[in-house]
Parts: sequence; structure tokens; C-alpha cells
Amino acid sequence: MRYNILFGGPAGSGPNILTHLMGNALVKRGYYVFYSRDYQSLIRGGHNFNVLTFSETPVNSNDSQLDIIVALDENTEKIHSKNLKKGGILLKGHKENMYYAGRIFKLLCLEFKELETELKELKKRFEENIKYAKQGYEEETKNICKINPRKKDFSFVSGSQEIAQGAIKSGLDIYYAYPMTPATPVLGELAEEQVEKNFLVLELENEISVINAAIGSAITGAKTMVGTSGGGFDLMTEGLSMAGMAEVPVVAYLAQRPGPASGVPTYTAQGDLNMARYSGHGEFPRLVLAPGDPVECGNLTSQAFYFSQKFKTPAIVISDKHLAESFYTMSEKPAITKSQKSMILGRYNSYEKDETGAATEEAKIIQDNFDKRNKKQKEIIEEAKKFSQYKTYGKNNSKNLIVSWGSPKGAILDAIQELDCKFLQIVYVDPFAEEIKNILQNKNIILVENNSTGQLANLIAEKTGIFIEDKNKILRYDARPFLADELNNEIKKRLK
Repeated sequence: MRYNILFGGPAGSGPNILTHLMGNALVKRGYYVFYSRDYQSLIRGGHNFNVLTFSETPVNSNDSQLDIIVALDENTEKIHSKNLKKGGILLKGHKENMYYAGRIFKLLCLEFKELETELKELKKRFEENIKYAKQGYEEETKNICKINPRKKDFSFVSGSQEIAQGAIKSGLDIYYAYPMTPATPVLGELAEEQVEKNFLVLELENEISVINAAIGSAITGAKTMVGTSGGGFDLMTEGLSMAGMAEVPVVAYLAQRPGPASGVPTYTAQGDLNMARYSGHGEFPRLVLAPGDPVECGNLTSQAFYFSQKFKTPAIVISDKHLAESFYTMSEKPAITKSQKSMILGRYNSYEKDETGAATEEAKIIQDNFDKRNKKQKEIIEEAKKFSQYKTYGKNNSKNLIVSWGSPKGAILDAIQELDCKFLQIVYVDPFAEEIKNILQNKNIILVENNSTGQLANLIAEKTGIFIEDKNKILRYDARPFLADELNNEIKKRLK
């Protein structure tokens, strides 16, 4: 059983609240739920839609074909009706979104009292919402499936929420940011908890101020994190170099969206991998960690704090809009890696320095400082071996190997369930695990990435000398995420 429901309408008409209400109710029933958001850069109007997929078995992505469409306006029907399955249901003709909540609850054989509970938790417009929900529930005459209660202990979270929780549980002291989609949700999540959890959230005037303030705070011993998207990260790179030179522990959250320049602000992409790896001038150690689901968002944020504090170096957690703003069912809790604060008060500047912290131009000291930084990189490589730098799924002995990183993980897991293939997920981009080369040897390698140039393929070639054939690269770069059924077909074409 796997159902896909699309909720569509203009911004401000309520597709988000309707989707989340349905998702919550299904998770409480013990079902796996995933939903993604597609919205324009508008406050009102335009066309927004969410797709919610649920199943009795784990689900991590959406499909292109729909079982139910909830059309909050005529435009939704016009755009999406071509994707409605034969025998699928189109709900339309009413202006109140909770009317459709009532109809869907009836279609799925959910009890009305469960909907009433969800509406109470909204804490607004209860009487009005309950009125229209009851109307929809009573008017619906069909049942398409029976959602029986299942005893499961699930949570329902987004990637952004778990990035925030990973930072809080790692002992965050200060989070600096200038709002930029899709990093902004983390700013909001942290701001809501700063008083209760005793840390500080500051929104400054631009990203240059953000990174420089973060360096200043980190020098005093505060556990410090910054958040932004690609354009903002560009502005931070001089400061990142400063942190690398001065040995200042700063964690950066880089939430990707399509570029270059302003790109497509509210959509998704994986075009910033090279920037994360090479940002800043000169040579200095850094980490680049790439979560593929909310559990990994929490885990890797924690690990970023651990490495940055232990080795006094920048650490980057790289995500994207799809992972940041989609909601996933989680059946496990992130494991937080404990780290001690680095009390590093002293003398700091952006120049090469001697043992007193004073700027120097002495050749021997400069060379020694480079050796010290390079030695630190080797130490980081050794320390990283204690963690899961990559993960594998599927048929272990298959000659077909899917490779990817980040948010495509969900669609890949759903797409390969019945296929003869193994999936290698790269979690630590930098440092890159040496044993990955052995996993890639003598395999039919199929790349899946949300960019146009195959940046992970280039990284693999650089680190292992193994090149992935262009015909085996499945690249999506229209600012949309992969869909499981479409990806399944593309992978099948490339299997041996």
C-alpha cells in the first residue's frame, strides 16, 4: 500500500496546514508519511502544492502519479489532473480547506474524533474549522482504504528541525544568521527555543557580519553556528579562511538552492558541493558533512560541533531545500556526539603568526604553520574513521552500484526496493573515506545527483581514479527533487 495525495492552491489558501494535519494524523495511526513542498517566491497567489505519500512500510519520497488531488482552486486541477491515476479522486469545488480534511478522513476510514483532536491542536478557528470538517466528512460517501491503527512510536519532523535540535543538544551558545531560503527555517526553530534552552539567536544585517560575529564569539569559547544558503555562503568565505588561519571552531549550515546568483529561491538543488569543499582562499582543513534524512541532520550537526571544537577548525553541514523543508517519519532518534568547549582566548589575527600570536613573515615559521595545519587534516582523517563516513543499502553483492549524497537518498531507497542493486551513500564528503575505492571497484556505477555536472562523480574521480560513464549519470537540474517512480525507471535503464 502506497498512496500519494496532492494538496494545491494559491499561497495563503492553506495547503500547508492541511497537509501537515493529515500527516500528523497518519503518523499517530502508526503509518510512515513523507511530504514535500513546492511553492513560489510569493506571499499571496501563484500556485503552491504539497505531495503527501504514506504507507505501512518506510516511505522517503513522493511519486509522480497521484491517488487523490485536493484542488483549492481551478489552477490546481488544470496543472495536475494529468497525473491523477485511473480511478483516482479529484476533490474540488469548496473554498474551505478543512472541508477537504473531513472528506479525506472519511475516504481513509479515519474516525472523525481524530480529526477533531487535530483541529484542537491548531488552537485557532476551531469552531469554524470543525463546522466545515464535519460537512466534508458527512458528504463523502466513498472509502478507498482502511487505515487501521498500528502500534508504532514515530515522530514527524523536517530536516530543518533536526539541524536545530542537533545544534541545541550539542550545547549551542550562539546562532548567527541573515535570513535566506532555505536556511531560514533553522533560524526560526532556534529562535523559538532560545529562552527555554538558554542560548542566543541573533539576526544580523548581512552574512559578512554573521561570520565575523561568529568568529568573535567562538574565540571567547562559545559554541557558535551560522546558517545560510549559497549566495550568503559566498559572502562568508573570507571569514571562513580567517577561521581556518586563526584556528577558530565555527559550524556552518549551508542549505542549498539553485544558483548561480539568486537562482530559484524556493526550490532545490545540489550545486554547491564544490563551493563547500573549496570555499575560502589558501589551504586549511575543514569538514563537509552531508545528511540525507532528518536523523542524519541531527547526527551530523552534532559531529560537526565535535570536530570543530576538538580540532579548532571550520565544519560545514551541507543540506538543501528538499531535505530542509520536507517532513519525514522518524522511527529512531539521533545519537548526539558529546564535545567540549574550546577555551581559546588569546591573540588572534588573519596573518601567519609566531608562538606569541604576533604576525610574522619568517619563512621557517610560515612553513611550520602550514605543516601544522596539514598535520591537523591528517588527524581529522583518522578521527573520522570512528564515525559512519558512508552507508550502504540494498543487495550487498550486486554488480550494480548506485552512488549519491544528500537528499536524493529518500527517492533512491524507495526506487530500488525491487531492483538488483546496492546503494552507496556518501555522508562524509571531506574527509573522504579511503575504503570507498574498494566498494566502487568492478561495479556498474550509476550516479544520482540534483545538479547538471555530476559534482560527486568528479569528487570520486579525484579521490579514487574511478570515472563514472556519462550514460550512467542520472542528473536532475530543473530545481525539483527526484520522484521514486520516475527514478526507478531511470535506474532500470542502466542496470546490468
